[in-house]
Amino acid sequence: MNIQKIVGWIAVALAVIGAFVAIPYAAAILLVAGLVFGFAIKDEQVRVLVSALVLGALANAFDVIPEVGSYLTAIFVNIGVFAAGAALMIISRNLVNRLMP
Repeated sequence: MNIQKIVGWIAVALAVIGAFVAIPYAAAILLVAGLVFGFAIKDEQVRVLVSALVLGALANAFDVIPEVGSYLTAIFVNIGVFAAGAALMIISRNLVNRLMP
């Protein structure tokens, strides 16, 4: 198991646990984990960028489900923060690569 998979599984676990329990700085931890995850991505950049956009836009769709909707929304919002961190790292790395001689 490589570091990318370990960081990914930790982020998913934190996202799920964070939906049920208040974790201090959970969003910041997920964002930093996403940055680490995004640094290791080489081939699937478009998939990560699209996933971050869709999670950010549609994560609140689960709010309409009674009883469990708020928990599902919180999980997907947390995963969206992780994906946003990965997307920001991909964009930053691509920008640096384009600007360097």
